[in-house]
Amino acid sequence: MGKTNRTHTPAFKAQVALAAIKGDRTISEVAAHYEIHVNLVAHWKKQLLEGAAAVFDSRGKNTPPPDDPKVAELYEQIGRLQVELAFVKKNLPASVEWKRLQVEPAHPQLSVRQQCELLELNRSSIYYEPAQADPEDVRLMTQIDRLHTESPFYGSRKLAVELSTPESPVNRKRVQRLMRLMGLEALYCRPRTTVTSRCHKVYPYLLRNLAVERPNQVWSADITYVPMPSGFMYLAATIDWFSRFVVSWKLSNTLDGSFCQEMLEEALARGTPSVFNTDQGVQFTATAWTSRLEDAGVSVSMDGKGRCLDNIFVEWLWRSVKYEYAYPCRPETVRELERGLREYFGFYNERRIHQSLAYRTPADVHQQESRRPQER
Repeated sequence: MGKTNRTHTPAFKAQVALAAIKGDRTISEVAAHYEIHVNLVAHWKKQLLEGAAAVFDSRGKNTPPPDDPKVAELYEQIGRLQVELAFVKKNLPASVEWKRLQVEPAHPQLSVRQQCELLELNRSSIYYEPAQADPEDVRLMTQIDRLHTESPFYGSRKLAVELSTPESPVNRKRVQRLMRLMGLEALYCRPRTTVTSRCHKVYPYLLRNLAVERPNQVWSADITYVPMPSGFMYLAATIDWFSRFVVSWKLSNTLDGSFCQEMLEEALARGTPSVFNTDQGVQFTATAWTSRLEDAGVSVSMDGKGRCLDNIFVEWLWRSVKYEYAYPCRPETVRELERGLREYFGFYNERRIHQSLAYRTPADVHQQESRRPQER
């Protein structure tokens, strides 16, 4: 007999989505905690993020003046309703997770069926075993990430050969599936670098034959995959081309555009570049991203067709992050990863010297060169 499908309440979905948005655990860890499939967690998080703005928009339309007597009466009614709702929420039945913990399979007097009836709990939820991330997939994804960092021009065919052993062959289709999940793509010249939605405007590549001579002239952003013991995280960063200075960075447990938008706002709060270059991924072709840059007076640039090295400075940054921090330190939790990245980027900007910068640090070059026009 097949398993009975579980019915999740809106409150439970909101709780799971908020836990995912908090970002202190991977999607696999959130799914294991709430005993649901990882796809549900990612889907509910996306739904909550997309629907959050509508809550404020609907309340902000056609608002009457505050001195209107009818408005005062309405506020009074809302206040009473909020008190009633608080009382109801306080006396709501316990969550499904709490009820499951109260069931004792070896109870001397009550069977599992009787305990579930007393708790008003569906008996199938006691025996439900949520699908977990395949440990073999996690191991292969870690190896794929390392190989991609070493040789970003390797495609699924070569990666499958590298990963295969006589005892454990790896199918190319499996490698393709894991690469799609990780958001990885081989770097090589081809007619179409990225397939984007037709509704998104594709901007031209503005950096061809452009001499980058000062800080904040050209910024670039990209996203990479960071392996974890239980799942994975995504890291986005913005880098200044001239000084290699990391302007801002953000972590996320899902590959959505919200954390990229947060990174962009943080970067623009620290300065405004003349040109901002990205690839043609959906996070960077979204209207929210491009319109924000245009409103700030920034020229939007996107990697051109057949231009596999247009974003090479960010690729070098990912190699440094992984080989100098992620792989040697192997953080166990998201909090540890975030704390370690904060320390590493501080080291990268303030203390790590670069041969291409005449053995100076990115922060030193960024600050000194930024002051030169004022000194002149």
